[in-house]
Amino acid sequence: MKITSLMRRWLIAGLLVWLPLVATLLVLRLVVELLDKSLVLLPPPWRPENLLGVDVPGLGIVLSLIIVLGTGATVANIIGRRVVEVTEAALERIPLVRSVYGGVKKLTGAVMSGDSQTFRKVLLVQYPRRDCWTLAFQTADPARSVSDKAGDVVTVYVPTTPNPTSGFVVFLPRADVQELDMSIEDALQLIMTLGVVTPEKAALEARAAKS
Repeated sequence: MKITSLMRRWLIAGLLVWLPLVATLLVLRLVVELLDKSLVLLPPPWRPENLLGVDVPGLGIVLSLIIVLGTGATVANIIGRRVVEVTEAALERIPLVRSVYGGVKKLTGAVMSGDSQTFRKVLLVQYPRRDCWTLAFQTADPARSVSDKAGDVVTVYVPTTPNPTSGFVVFLPRADVQELDMSIEDALQLIMTLGVVTPEKAALEARAAKS
């Protein structure tokens, strides 16, 4: 019995090390493969396999990095900013593109700037019906047009599992939301692990792995 218990402890400790590592490597591999395919943006005569006669792995990543750095350097000056403004003005005239581009740009800007307004608090709300509790995040203050009609409401983002980047934005009465003593990181971990890894369980498993 003692050997079985010891092996079980080793198995759990090993899984705690390898599962996150393997998942991280798989995600990184997916990102690298996606970036490496950026070579298809080049005209066929300019592609490495045609110029050099061989396919060089990783050149797509280098190309992606050059494009991003070049874009950043371009928009850092007056002429580049003007080009971006003209391009965005053109996109604003296209109804569907305007909605998608504008939303993604604002979300990206908020995340990259580390703005605390992105996710303020972790909440417990009844959604999509009464007595059905789910984790949510309080975001920015509601628009005045919303609060004028709905009263004292809170802008709440209800993420989906296991991908928290998709979800629903709802406006709930402030009296109907409960603030949790939980960090944003712990809440996201709980959502992405399908509720399996709670903050308390994660702390216990971490201590077990160290002992």
